[in-house]
Amino acid sequence: MLVRDWMTPNPITVSPDTPVPEAIRLMQEKGFRRLPVVNRDRLVGIVTDRDLKEAMPSKATTLSIWEINYLIAKMPISEVMATPVITVEADKPLEDAALLMEERKIGGLPVLEGGKLVGIITITDVLKAFVEVMGLKEGGLRLTVDVPDRPGALETLARAIKPSNVVSVATVGRQGERRRLVLRVNGEGLADLEARLRAAGEEVIEVRATDAVSGV
Repeated sequence: MLVRDWMTPNPITVSPDTPVPEAIRLMQEKGFRRLPVVNRDRLVGIVTDRDLKEAMPSKATTLSIWEINYLIAKMPISEVMATPVITVEADKPLEDAALLMEERKIGGLPVLEGGKLVGIITITDVLKAFVEVMGLKEGGLRLTVDVPDRPGALETLARAIKPSNVVSVATVGRQGERRRLVLRVNGEGLADLEARLRAAGEEVIEVRATDAVSGV
């Protein structure tokens, strides 16, 4: 999965001289939490709802309401936007974007292609991808198993799972000389799947039935 497969393409943008009230209106109307700032087709900054809130005068200010409104109306986005912008390329794996957001503690990234802004990817998009990867909407059984950390272990597990069908596999860490896997399995033979696995010598940690509609 690449960033381009999950990003929101052609995001709405503002220019550096867009007044702060206009940006606030856009965010409220569209339900956005961030807006890329573009000048002559070049990404120059990004502004978030938090940036805009912090730009508002403190309640302790001695300014009058008229003075506050006047100052805000004249304030351009260039005075509150974040720059330089942390971005990701459209052809990068989605996990690269997720790691970048986690490391930088940010909720979204403008997506570039050939230096041009082509989309925006957010934590919400990554969560949607996670739901897809884990097969949460396909129902069946959710298995947690510990397998030996050596070549061929997954092949051995897959043979024991037949005739059931594996729709997703994720590794969730290492436990000594073993790796913990979470699998979603559906199709035939679910009723005795746990028994088959244990008979084949697999270490089954948990078996949980899930619903095909809600994925819970």
